[in-house]
Amino acid sequence: MPKPNWLPTVVPYGADQTVYLVFDSFGASRSDCPEKQIERDDLETTISDLLTGQFNAPVCVMAFNTLEHWIEDVSNQVAEDIQARCDIDGVPVPEHVRDFVASHTGLWQAGC
Repeated sequence: MPKPNWLPTVVPYGADQTVYLVFDSFGASRSDCPEKQIERDDLETTISDLLTGQFNAPVCVMAFNTLEHWIEDVSNQVAEDIQARCDIDGVPVPEHVRDFVASHTGLWQAGC
């Protein structure tokens, strides 16, 4: 899955907060609709919003910390968490995040 072609070079100063950006392509081709970033304040909200369909076609999830000045692609961690939650609940990965999970975990399971 393609990654965004930009990353902030400097994270802004401020309170010690980690912010999560979800890049969603809205299911359109890259030429029709560029990725849109949607900000979330915590990882749990980000994962819950992904599971409940708040995003149509997530591409990646980036985290950055405002005090420590780091940025990280956490897509694999988020995808693995979604897969684990679905496995524990005995439900398939929701269709709207299936490609995201498969592309970041490498798991292509029948019925998922």
